[in-house]
Formats: sequence, C-alpha cells, structure tokens
Amino acid sequence: MFGLCKEDARRNARFQGSLASSCQNGSSSWWSFHSIFQCVGWDYLPLPFSAKVTTPLQDVSRDWLDVHCLPDGHRCRVPNAPAGHAAVADLARDRDAVVCFESTGGQEWQLWALLEAEGVAGRQVPPAQVKAFAQSRGTRAKTDRIDAELIARFFAFRPEAGRSLPAEKLRLLRALTSKRAQLVEMRKRLLAQIRAHQKLGTAAMFEDINTELKQRIDSLIRELEDRIIRAITSDDRLAEMAIVLRSIPGIGPVASAMLIAEMPEIGTITGEEAAALTGLAPVAHDSGTLRGKRAIAGGRRALRHVMFQAALVAAHHNPSMRTFADRLRKAGKPHKVIITAVARKLVTIANALCKSRQKWAAPAP
Repeated sequence: MFGLCKEDARRNARFQGSLASSCQNGSSSWWSFHSIFQCVGWDYLPLPFSAKVTTPLQDVSRDWLDVHCLPDGHRCRVPNAPAGHAAVADLARDRDAVVCFESTGGQEWQLWALLEAEGVAGRQVPPAQVKAFAQSRGTRAKTDRIDAELIARFFAFRPEAGRSLPAEKLRLLRALTSKRAQLVEMRKRLLAQIRAHQKLGTAAMFEDINTELKQRIDSLIRELEDRIIRAITSDDRLAEMAIVLRSIPGIGPVASAMLIAEMPEIGTITGEEAAALTGLAPVAHDSGTLRGKRAIAGGRRALRHVMFQAALVAAHHNPSMRTFADRLRKAGKPHKVIITAVARKLVTIANALCKSRQKWAAPAP
C-alpha cells in the first residue's frame, strides 16, 4: 500500500477534527497507492501485512498500484513495475508530495529505493496502526481502493508515524542478517527431521544426504557471517557501534549485527522507545480498579527472538543482569517473565551506550 501527501498538510491535519475538512482548507494533495496481490487460483487479493498472512507467499505476486488523491478523490491505477514506479516518482515530484506506503514484507523496498534515488521523500507506515485507524473510523469494508485512501488519511493524521528509508549499507546488512536467519531456521528443521528419522529407525537411509545438507548449510552460514563482519567493518560508524554493543556481556556478534540492522534508530531514541520497537515493552490492560496482566506485544519479531537468546546468556554471565534476574526469581516471577525483563534491560542499555558512544562498564559492587 502506498500514498503521497504534501508537506504543508502534515502540520494542519493533526489539529482538525475531520481530515476531509483539513485537506479542503489547505492546498495539499494526497495520493495513496495500494499494492495488489494475485494468488494462484484466486482473484486479485490485497495483502496489507504479509508478515502475518498464512497464505503461502510463493504463490503471490503484486501487479498494480492503486492511486488515490485527496482532497478531490481522484483515483487511478499504475502498473507495479519500473515504469509505474517512475510514474509515481514523477507525480510526487510534480506535486511536491511525500510518498507513504504500508510495510508489505519487504516487497516495497524496490519502489522505496527508487523514490530515494529520485529525490522523492518516502515514508513507511505501520500496517497495524492503519488497521486500528480504520476501525476508529468505523470502516469495516476492505477493498483495494478503500485501503489506498485509508493510508493517505492515516498519514495525514499521524505523519510522525512514517519511517524513513534506512541507509544503503544498513539495507544490505539487513538483507545479510535476514538470509542468515533463514539458513539457521533451515538447519533447525533439518536437525528436527534427523531426530525424527532416528526415532523411526530410518536414520541410516538418509545419513549421507543429511550429513551433506548440514555441512552445506553450516558452510553458507559461516560465509554469510563473514560477509556481515565485512559489511560492518567497512563503515566507521557501524564498526564503532558494533564495538560498543559487543562490550556488553551477553551480546555477541549475532545480536550486535541484528541490533544494528533491524533497529537503525538505536542511539537516537529513548530506552522506552527502543523496548517498544523490539516488542519487549509491557502493555498495560487496566480499567478503573482492575489491574490487568501486562504482556508484550508488537515490535520487530526477528530482533526480539535474537534478544531472547542474548538474555539467556546475559542472565548467567553478565554480573549486573544475573543480579537482576536473581532478584526477579526470588520475587516469584516466572522464567519467561525474567528472560523478557532481562532482554528489555539489555536493549535499553545498548541504546543508552550507543547514544553516549561509551563501552560497557560493570557497576561497582
């Protein structure tokens, strides 16, 4: 899903009771684009948040970008191809507009990069917040045209929710860390299959195949880890940040690379914001005298999984984290709550050290 808006409407929209009236009062024009997905054996289907969709993504391909213009309500459709991307950039440049779009599982990065190269500002908005915005408006129907309009209206209401395109080196680093995570997941599945064969007594039949596959996957993972190290060390700022992160007991090369790649905002935000972006901030569920159970929600899942692993190590080998975990354990907290709290503390510490550009120093006993 994609959208465009003029910069001068961003300030006005937040103070208007109605987005339509705010757009009519200004000279702004809004455009939004919604990506269309085509499933094998089905008609065109929208895929607003592919990370949460259970439909096999290998059977899905995007074909079009639906365009919506505010305040005049003009609509059109352009192909989701290089020619269509260039047309979007031309429209945005001619109207001095900002392109906004939903996250679609990384499939929007090609358009995003082209807009950046053309000097057109692009902003990625969170799909969950767009969905909540639609519910707050009482919009229950869901079509491509409705979704396209909602993106533009949401960005008018909350322009600060838009995320800027990370630097090229960070995008390449993120691609490397994502591919490594995929290979690690493949290795986990292979090991599970080997154990299943052993229980069935058929392990000898596939021993050569499984051994060769595991060696090949291990080799590819090592190769990717070398490329990740080279990508980080080739940039002075990233190398300095990696040194700071690696100084924290519990954060190793994998966790440090994931923090840099998956959270490029690290060091520029508050600790609470860093915990929320990672999905480690407790969400309150209180009403009146009722105090509901806190639970984590949202955030960047891949980074959160890695920080859980780092927390397991830190809870045993980091003196400060070990003391913190022991205190929670004596208070009767469950193991998962303790690890989540340690992971959240690691993220806030990492963010603070990156902000001050200082290495970890163990607190005085």
